Amino acid sequence: MRGMYICLCNAVTDHDIRREVADGVRTFAQLQARTGCSDCCGCCEPEARACLTQAIEQHESVVALPTFVAAA
Repeated sequence: MRGMYICLCNAVTDHDIRREVADGVRTFAQLQARTGCSDCCGCCEPEARACLTQAIEQHESVVALPTFVAAA
């Protein structure tokens, strides 16, 4: 499955942003430093910020899920 391009100037997709969140990115400045997202023309900044926020929320909700151990 292909990702949706968020930043065309630097070819950053929504998948790239989710991967960066999984690797520890929590701020827009960190995302920019790692991907170059929104460093060129800046047109993608609102969508990139929204995608980053959504990815962080999803990541934190998955991490917070309890793990159940099945009894053998």
